[in-house]
Amino acid sequence: MNQAPPLRRLWQYAESHRGRVWRAAAWSVLNKAFDIAPPVLIGIAVDIVVNKEGAFLSNYGFETARSQLVVLTFLTFAIWGLESLFEYLLGLAWRNLAQTIQHELRLDAYAHMQHLEMAYFEEQPTGNLMAILNDDVNQLERFLDTGANQVLQVLTTVVLIGAMFFVLAPTIAWVAFLPIPVILWGSFRFQKKMEPRYADVRESAGAISSLLANNLGGIATIKAFTSEDREIERVAAESEDYRKANRRAITLSAAFSPLIRVVILTGFTATLLWGGLLTLDGRLAVGAYSVMVFLTQRLLWPLTQLGQTFDLYQRAMASTNRILDVLDTPPEIVSGEGILEREDVKGHIEFDAVSFSYTPGFPVLDGIALDLAPGATTAFVGATGSGKTTLIKLLLRLYDVTDGAIRIDGHDIRSLEFHHLRGALAVVGQDVFLFHGTVRENIAYGKPDATAEEIVHAADVAEAHRFIMELPQGYDTIVGERGQKLSGGQRQRLSIARAVLVDPPILILDEATSSVDNETEAAIQRSLARLVVDRSTLVVAHRLSTIRHADMIHVMERGRIVESGTHEELIDGDGSYAALWKVQTGEAVEG
Repeated sequence: MNQAPPLRRLWQYAESHRGRVWRAAAWSVLNKAFDIAPPVLIGIAVDIVVNKEGAFLSNYGFETARSQLVVLTFLTFAIWGLESLFEYLLGLAWRNLAQTIQHELRLDAYAHMQHLEMAYFEEQPTGNLMAILNDDVNQLERFLDTGANQVLQVLTTVVLIGAMFFVLAPTIAWVAFLPIPVILWGSFRFQKKMEPRYADVRESAGAISSLLANNLGGIATIKAFTSEDREIERVAAESEDYRKANRRAITLSAAFSPLIRVVILTGFTATLLWGGLLTLDGRLAVGAYSVMVFLTQRLLWPLTQLGQTFDLYQRAMASTNRILDVLDTPPEIVSGEGILEREDVKGHIEFDAVSFSYTPGFPVLDGIALDLAPGATTAFVGATGSGKTTLIKLLLRLYDVTDGAIRIDGHDIRSLEFHHLRGALAVVGQDVFLFHGTVRENIAYGKPDATAEEIVHAADVAEAHRFIMELPQGYDTIVGERGQKLSGGQRQRLSIARAVLVDPPILILDEATSSVDNETEAAIQRSLARLVVDRSTLVVAHRLSTIRHADMIHVMERGRIVESGTHEELIDGDGSYAALWKVQTGEAVEG
């Protein structure tokens, strides 16, 4: 599939700001128009001094040289004042536009990422996504801040000075413009060669950002295995790749300005010589020659900056492609439109011949058929990889079933709007994620408008209130990134308090006590016993002692249900569950 050029993609994205773009462009053009006026004023001054009453301004009613100089003085003040005004306006317009587009792009890209399915995040390193949201967006902002204005002003210079040349001295104007086709040809050639090199630079930047994010997230593991030196070597290798990618781009971009400068020198000296000879022969006025010399410098010298501008442009366009590629990634799991109000949810869950594969040809679930009664506690046990947690992910629609259907109260979950589906569920998992903030904010994450009394009540139910009050600032204690200032059991109890506060019709407990000590497990079990009352509960567990009182237990092996029943029925059945029970308790199971 042919992808549109990045600048066109950006123009399409910024459709709502096109009026502001045109306005900023107008200020750039007007600023440059007044900026190239001083050489003309110098030429007029020379004309007045040399020709006196016969000077150019005498044609407009100013007959004496003195009056002409006074008029010239006022013109100079006015032109410089207008140039300064438009410089202020263009700076204001382009910088604010750059900040606005930067802000909107970052928010749009982040919002779009949040609506993409989990599979996308499993394929994309977090650091690379961070680089897109931060570095790439900032790279585009830098171009819009200065580069766009530079391009417009170069174009304005070529057009306006070209017109003036052909008015003042058409016989030598072509000499001054001889280098421009060469410069433009060289610029476009450089642009084509630079584009893949800067794409490599942005990819390398994403790779090193990913590695750094991963290492900082796993700093405890690095320290535990004394792998600091090895990780430094890995970062050094990625950083070296980034440096090499930049070096390949710099080698080419650095050559642009010197080469262009040589071409420009040819045009400037040719104009200086040819115009000077015409002036000496009396075929060109001294004032006109002065204007030509100064304007040639104004015409050609800014072109030496094209190298830096193109460098900035190519970096920005490489970043633009990466950002817009994210925005153009369609979500594979799309929200339905059905409404299911929380207060109406009974909690009747059906798995209708559900099959699922993360990778085609490698099934994780195979024809799961279950009918979970409303208000009942249903447990799933089995070896690691048997598909227990996958069932939960499918119920949350983090993934979609490959075949079959999942229904809540008769509604296919694919037909429900995400807010209504997930608003009916609450998950207490093994890997509790706490945000960097206070204990209070983390408990109230699912219900940010909760009162202080509701938060304390939820913590009390979760048996968390006592340890919270022992923290330095109580409920206002900062838990640290991912809750690292708290123990595993404390994080788990905050997770339970979070679930208590939202009071879900359907509760999911995914290995909620697998990584805590016996005393903490006992406290958590007391909390859960209160939490599961009068609501449908799905429990995924390895410790069979935690689910022995479940209304129904399903044993899974390789994506299938191999046994179902109550704890007593499964023990009496002397099957897989009974074997697991023996291993975990060491008890002799009687027939």
